[in-house]
Amino acid sequence: MEPTVQAVPAFVRLAAHPLRWRLLTELAMSDLRVRELVGLLGQPQNLVSYHLRLLREGGLVTAHRSSFDSRDSYYHLDLERCADGLAAAGTGLHPALRLDPAPPAPAATGRPARPRVLFTCTGNSARSPIAEALLRHRTDGDAEVTSAGSHPGPRLHPDAVRILREDYGIDVGGRRPRHLDTVARLGFDYVISLCDKVREVCPEFTDRPRQIHWSIPDPAAGGSGRPGHAAFRRTAAQIDTRIRYLLPVLAMNPEVNHDDTG
Repeated sequence: MEPTVQAVPAFVRLAAHPLRWRLLTELAMSDLRVRELVGLLGQPQNLVSYHLRLLREGGLVTAHRSSFDSRDSYYHLDLERCADGLAAAGTGLHPALRLDPAPPAPAATGRPARPRVLFTCTGNSARSPIAEALLRHRTDGDAEVTSAGSHPGPRLHPDAVRILREDYGIDVGGRRPRHLDTVARLGFDYVISLCDKVREVCPEFTDRPRQIHWSIPDPAAGGSGRPGHAAFRRTAAQIDTRIRYLLPVLAMNPEVNHDDTG
């Protein structure tokens, strides 16, 4: 009796192409625009756009208009879909290759210096303070985390405070927004922008931190017709997912760019 021939898993078909694998690799850490991917890959724009379209059709990559320039779009890799695809491919090859969900990154006990992470957005009233609070919470003090904005507001958005308290048990009620200028001279290992506008105006950092962009819409902007509280809950969940995938990166990169004197 002829054995049943199984179809090649969709994830394998998509990821196996060399150029698409490079696209996935570049988007694994940071949201990027087409012209940035063209520069990184050294390939023609029409070719890069073609393979991005295939990745979008396969559900691995999403895109949305930049809030800074609506003529641009940022591309984002759905790491959870990739994890599901890898798990399904392993199981399809052999049951013993089933991949279990990755455990949380272990605490980096004994590290000579904790990584310093800065989150930025425009107002420092919602997205970046949510990210700051969640990363501090999930690393249990094993990372030095702060956030700031290019045009900080007078206070944190009430829905940001409420969501962190109700959904994550984190109290940021006494926190006040701060300006990027107040932290620009501090040493950071990672600078993560969470809105497209602040990415364009973020100051230069002398210690050359690793710069990452998470293109996340402002939950306070409205326009979707949905209740504001629900928008903040979705935004916090999206940021928390990205942070969970950031933790292994922080754990695997103990080298930091600062000394302990500053």
